[in-house]
Amino acid sequence: MTLHPIACTVAGSDPTGGAGLQLDLQVFRSLGVHGSAVPTALTTQDTCKVHRVLPTFPSVVLDQLRVLLGDLPPHALKLGMLASDDVVRSVALALESLPGGVPIVIDPILFASDGTPLLERRAWPMLQELIGRAALVTPNRPEAEALLDCEAGTRRGAEDAARGFVEELRADAALVKGGHAEGPPDDVLAVREGDRVHIEWLPGKRIETGPVHGTGCALSAAITAELAKGRDIHEAIATARGFVADAIQNSFAAGSGAQLLGLPGPA
Repeated sequence: MTLHPIACTVAGSDPTGGAGLQLDLQVFRSLGVHGSAVPTALTTQDTCKVHRVLPTFPSVVLDQLRVLLGDLPPHALKLGMLASDDVVRSVALALESLPGGVPIVIDPILFASDGTPLLERRAWPMLQELIGRAALVTPNRPEAEALLDCEAGTRRGAEDAARGFVEELRADAALVKGGHAEGPPDDVLAVREGDRVHIEWLPGKRIETGPVHGTGCALSAAITAELAKGRDIHEAIATARGFVADAIQNSFAAGSGAQLLGLPGPA
């Protein structure tokens, strides 16, 4: 029997399908990976803004994730929007039963694009603790600044932030995304290599399509899918960045706000 790769997403629900849990599952499918999912929050949102956030009962998150991991253990797992401190605590408890060696990708979602908080401020310290279990954390520059209390707007600042996620918060690797920066949207990758941290810049090209919904979710989901296939961190990131660039290039207008990513069919 062929072993089919499985990727799990633990994230908030976006009823537009343009981000969050629904987008993660679409990305997994596009990349030939079976997707399992545990919702951490329901949202009322459209392509313009988030109108309301309703965290899932923490005990339900805990039960769902424990049962899922016991029966259908994934080959890689993504954490996205976690909403509240109690949900973060429940996720941390459930992950104690995650088999060893399963990579965790954390997309530390703090705010929506319109500024709506998507994680309670009091939950940030618990998220920082979870990051210490991550094979990769994928913050944008504003998220890096918030979680590390640093300045990540410059190239030197972004490098220091990426290094901080590895040295201070103990992630195995950090990809600080440059989409919010002026000029080319270059990303910086920090990877733990023994007792040192290797820093590498990954050049990007800004695609002039107007605002596009869900790019950060898609990137972390694509990396998770590639890790589930057994790719190493460098291969997974390179493939995922190309996948998202193509999806942005093929984005389309559907509602009255941001465009949606144009994803390919199943692999």
